[in-house]
Amino acid sequence: MTTAQAETGRTVTTDIPARLDRLPWSRWHWTIVIGLGTVWILDGLEVTVVGSIAPRLSEPGSGLPITSGQVTGLAAALYVAGACLGALFWGRLTDRWGRKKLFMITLAVYLAATALTAVSFDTWWFFLFRFLTGFGIGGEYAAINSAIDELIPAQYRGRVDLMINGSFWLGAVGGSLLAIVALDTAILPADIGWRLTFALGAVLALVILLVRRHVPESPRWLLIHGRDDEAERIVTAIETKVEAERGEPLPRPEGELTIRQRRSVSFLEIGRTVFSKYRRRAILGFSLFIGQAFLYNAITFGFGAILATFFDVPTGDTGYYFAVIAVGNFMGPLLLGRLFDTVGRRVMISSTYLLSGLLLFGTAWLFDQGVLNATTMTACWCAVLFFASAGASSAYLTVSEIFPMETRAMSIAFFYALGTAAGGISGPLLFADLTGTGKVGDTVLAFQIGAALMCLAGLVAAFFAVRAERRSLEDIARPLTAVTEPSTAGVRAAKASGT
Repeated sequence: MTTAQAETGRTVTTDIPARLDRLPWSRWHWTIVIGLGTVWILDGLEVTVVGSIAPRLSEPGSGLPITSGQVTGLAAALYVAGACLGALFWGRLTDRWGRKKLFMITLAVYLAATALTAVSFDTWWFFLFRFLTGFGIGGEYAAINSAIDELIPAQYRGRVDLMINGSFWLGAVGGSLLAIVALDTAILPADIGWRLTFALGAVLALVILLVRRHVPESPRWLLIHGRDDEAERIVTAIETKVEAERGEPLPRPEGELTIRQRRSVSFLEIGRTVFSKYRRRAILGFSLFIGQAFLYNAITFGFGAILATFFDVPTGDTGYYFAVIAVGNFMGPLLLGRLFDTVGRRVMISSTYLLSGLLLFGTAWLFDQGVLNATTMTACWCAVLFFASAGASSAYLTVSEIFPMETRAMSIAFFYALGTAAGGISGPLLFADLTGTGKVGDTVLAFQIGAALMCLAGLVAAFFAVRAERRSLEDIARPLTAVTEPSTAGVRAAKASGT
């Protein structure tokens, strides 16, 4: 690593990004996946449990004076609002303070808020800590996606990111099944079962917090913020572990990067970079998030009402159908993720969006013809969401890798907040009216709206998606702190063994 003094800060020439990208998959990378990725399971658990416990909370003897409408309406809206605000608030701090500090803080916020939700004694308390739970989860998305993309080697980045974001649906499966047990008054009293579901979320968060202590700060972030010595120590330690596991030296890294270090980047520069210099990429991110938000709300927002109204499925049994849908959602990223690194981003993003949209159009037609029952409708939804889940997960991957390092967390936060607001506010307002009328034609229209927006996003991806597969993050989007030519002044620092 070469360093030289410059008037605007230290200029550093480094091969650390290349050293991280050339690493083979190892046990160390599994530690990163487990430590950082499992929070999505908690998010899925949270959202599903709250929807499932709404009827029980509104019953006499639940220990909380609240109606079912307040749980699924106001409390859900506060959770969404907290997630949006948390993403923006913590996202900015993630770019300024570092990935590790923020993914520890945001998980701690989630843990405390969930634990305090479990001891709710009044409606206002429940509302407050639903908001704060969302506030912590929203921050997780920016901090975690930033750290994962910067620590995972380029050749695996796509499949790992998709699998992690898709793990939300594992939490949804667990949440739906957990609610069935926790709400059974033959097993637990009415005022205890729902509290234990939140307490379990807090316990799981505590376990994840302990694992995260061993996840290092992003060396890429450290380099830009003047802590290159610390970045060198972290990467050297990783290389030593990987070499010991493989029993052979690592290949030499290829490529160096020269950056002029600075402590922070202004908000104005972030906005100018994302929405002016990378305007096409911003349109891509906007399209992907809006498309998936409306498709998911077209299906999942009123799925229980659709099953009960049109197929006479008992309300208490809809959780089983949701568990099946959730499994289909997880299988998409799991089975298709590798193709995003081999076939490529543009082909896979556009095709998963278009296929899910077209399949939902087909489902709408079959539903309109009256040829579906509860089982075949669920099977159709599973087929749609198998592709849609991979596409939706790729939206998070896309916005986390196509913008410069200095804007990464804030970019993720912005598009996440945009998609979450569209899905959690405007989506329910639109689809609640359509699916709640009990008319086949209105539900068909809801499906068609979601399908059309998903197909439109797929067409945008076909033209605008970036060929980011197996490419270094610095190659996809040059850091704002990068200089055109490496500095020729300075002295050569000692290199780590094997590099």
